[in-house]
Amino acid sequence: MRSRTTSDPESTRQFAIDIARTLADSKCSDVILLDVRGRSQVTDYVIIGSGTSQRQMRAAAQDIEDVGKARGQHPFRTNADQSSTWIVVDFVEIVAHLFEREQRLYYDCEVLRADGKRIEWRRPEGELPPGRGSSGGSSGGSSGGSSGGAASSGRASAGKAER
Repeated sequence: MRSRTTSDPESTRQFAIDIARTLADSKCSDVILLDVRGRSQVTDYVIIGSGTSQRQMRAAAQDIEDVGKARGQHPFRTNADQSSTWIVVDFVEIVAHLFEREQRLYYDCEVLRADGKRIEWRRPEGELPPGRGSSGGSSGGSSGGSSGGAASSGRASAGKAER
C-alpha cells in the first residue's frame, strides 16, 4: 500500500507544472494538467499527454522520471502496456499518463477527471526550457500545450485554466 506524503503543496504543484512542461519539451501534444486534490483518494495532480510513437513516448517518460530524480522524487512505479501505447509514471502525488492519440481517445481520461481543475502550465512568453540557451528554439509552450484533442473529439472543456 502506498502512503501519501506530507510534501509542501506548492512544491508538489510546481513539480506537476515542471512535468507538464517537460512533456511539451519532449514533443508530446495536448498536454493537460488537472488538480484533483480533494477529488481523488490516490493522487493530487493528473497529467495527460499524447505521444507520436512508442520511442517518443518512452523517451518522454524517461525525461519526466529524470526531472523527478533531480528533485529527489523517484517514481513510485512506471508501467506501460505491451505495445507502449499507454505509459503511466506514478510519483504518488502526481500521476502522468502518456497515450498514443487513438488510445487517449479510447480511454478518455479527461472525462474521468472532468471534475479536476485545469492548471496553466505553459512557460511565460520568452522563457526557454532548462538547458536551452538563447539559440535553443522555441519556448516549448507551443509544442502541444493546447487541449485541442479533447475539443476536437466533441467533448466540452473540463474547466478553465487556473493559475
